[in-house]
Amino acid sequence: MKILFASSECAPFSKSGGLADVAFSLPPALKKTGDEIACITPLYKCVKDKYMDTLKRETSFTVKIGSSEQYVGLLRGENNGVTMWFVENDMLFDRPKLYGYNDDGYRFAFFSRAVIDSLTRLDFMPEIIHCNDWETAPLIIYLKNDQVWRDDLRHIRTVYTIHNIAYQGQYGVKELYNTFGLPDGWYKGGLGFEYEGRHDINFMKGAMLMADAVSTVSPTYAKELHYPEFGMGLQGVADMVEYKTYGILNGIDMDHYDPSKDTNLPFNFSVDDMLGKAKCKAYIQEKFGLKKRANWPLLAQVARLNEQKGIELIKEVLPGIMDMGVQLIVFGQGEQKYIDYFNWAKQKWPGQLGFSSDYTEAVASEIFAGADMYLMPSRFEPCGLSQMMAMRMGTIPIVHETGGLKDSVRPYSNFDGMGDGFSFPNYNSKSLYMAILQAVREYYGEPEVWETLRRRCMTKDFSWDKSAGLYNRMYGEIFDGGEGEPIPFAEAYENLSSIFEKLYRKNLVIHQDNMDDDYHLAVGIQITGRGAGVFYVELTKYDFASAPYHYDGADAMIAASYDNLLGMANGTVNFDRLFMNGQLKVEGNVARAAELRKLFFVGTEDEAIDIWMPREGRSRRETRAKISAKRAAQKAAEEARAEEEARAAEEAKAKEAEEKAKAKEAKPADKPKAKSAGAKTTSSKAASTKVSSTKATGAKSTTAKDKKKS
Repeated sequence: MKILFASSECAPFSKSGGLADVAFSLPPALKKTGDEIACITPLYKCVKDKYMDTLKRETSFTVKIGSSEQYVGLLRGENNGVTMWFVENDMLFDRPKLYGYNDDGYRFAFFSRAVIDSLTRLDFMPEIIHCNDWETAPLIIYLKNDQVWRDDLRHIRTVYTIHNIAYQGQYGVKELYNTFGLPDGWYKGGLGFEYEGRHDINFMKGAMLMADAVSTVSPTYAKELHYPEFGMGLQGVADMVEYKTYGILNGIDMDHYDPSKDTNLPFNFSVDDMLGKAKCKAYIQEKFGLKKRANWPLLAQVARLNEQKGIELIKEVLPGIMDMGVQLIVFGQGEQKYIDYFNWAKQKWPGQLGFSSDYTEAVASEIFAGADMYLMPSRFEPCGLSQMMAMRMGTIPIVHETGGLKDSVRPYSNFDGMGDGFSFPNYNSKSLYMAILQAVREYYGEPEVWETLRRRCMTKDFSWDKSAGLYNRMYGEIFDGGEGEPIPFAEAYENLSSIFEKLYRKNLVIHQDNMDDDYHLAVGIQITGRGAGVFYVELTKYDFASAPYHYDGADAMIAASYDNLLGMANGTVNFDRLFMNGQLKVEGNVARAAELRKLFFVGTEDEAIDIWMPREGRSRRETRAKISAKRAAQKAAEEARAEEEARAAEEAKAKEAEEKAKAKEAKPADKPKAKSAGAKTTSSKAASTKVSSTKATGAKSTTAKDKKKS
């Protein structure tokens, strides 16, 4: 599939926030799945200053936007193995900052118009254009407008990703034609926005309505947008487009943030050798003027200093957490009132609190690696990446349960031992204080638990691979309904049955003890679309069976496309989501059909245990020990079976060799017989010749007795 990723920023060329990281990491992950992908972004001053000698100028043209015409230069480069296109216009983009100008609306409307008009000049025509945030929202509007009269654009589908709904691209109604060059009908056709007494046009609203699919950067954020406190006036629009909305958690570059080889770190370390982390802690303690206390828990926050990041909560609890015997580093730029406050706090708690607003990514990485705990009490957080980066470095997160923070951090519970961080559900200072207190108690009182949490954080998979798979599913569903190449039912059945069996047997180790001895589940599965047909699976406490035909005694029947069933089996699509969207239909006992969610569960062992194991007074540690013992027994049985098979094979081989040796010894004695037989054959031939001769002379045929005599 051909995808053009349009973004107003892309690391390392231009960056002001997480969007740049997404534009850097997601396209290469999509390319690995087989997609043909390119990225297009403005040619800012910062790009020209550092990277101009790596770019190749391809072409230039002009575009008309509003009442003016503008020059467009197209330059080509490469980033992380992906083709990069840069849109050049020095009057609009050769400026010190990426954003923050009075004409930002016009600047990015121009960029969007230039992307549309450059499509015939690129080396491929995309099938999908993936737009991001309000800056590329006009692109979707311009495309819809042009598709009315341009046949060469009508096949293109669009995806619109909301990274932060707080920034919507709102402008006065008069700008609709004068600035953006759009017909007046677009006000009532999707751009009109009446909110808090204002009558504006809203590009984000228009893009949400006009795009073929809408995505957010985490599943929880997709749900939160339906509420006024998160929807920022667009909650009603979020309700309208829920049917085509996908929540897909962002990822990070796992190799780039690998503490065993990150060149930004003063000392490297790994999950099996944590000595370097202790050295990193001492290093940043000295760097920020803190006392070198190896046994004191070191908390850190790396963030933009504004109210949304929870700075007000930190101010309220700061005296209390300083009394806990901890250290704190705050690092980031932002509002001056917060910079002044933390400079004051640094003087009030010398050697215990460190602060700097001289932000660099290298120092941020050092803090992620050296800290023990990472504070992220954001009021709202669409996704958040720094908590993932910190966890990759073995730093335990303390987060507010919102957006991507809730999706990426699993709260630790000392009841069952599950989790990889600490969280608080209610946005207030008391809840934050209690979460920090719980973390500090575990740090001091349960060193083994703390090491387990570190290990879980460092090994948690935040790679883009899974997210790329989910994006591909979304692309497929909006482009030709997601139908791939035709596939016969026999092949579809074999593929699905094989994957389901492997998943079931894997999960059986965990949930078998909680199943009744007479447990039995039979579910019919109808494949729709390509690979169409019906088969059923039959599950018991001890075995899995399937057959490629309908079973009248099934407890339930489910129907879905081959691609959705395969996505369920691979963990790239959710059973519940398909059911709620109507893409998976269930007949019969819905509750029994839903058991497939657990039986074919795709995830980590910890997640599987959490779903299946009842409390019953048994600790999670005991559960894990029991599972480990069962796995060890299975492994021993498999090894014994393998040894038995190897022994049988050796015996068969020895027997075969023995028989060959006997046959070889018997050959000399058999040779005379073979020679005699040969003589007899010659004699028979002679007799036959004689008979023929006799016949030729009209004599009587020789009898069998005469032949024998001769």
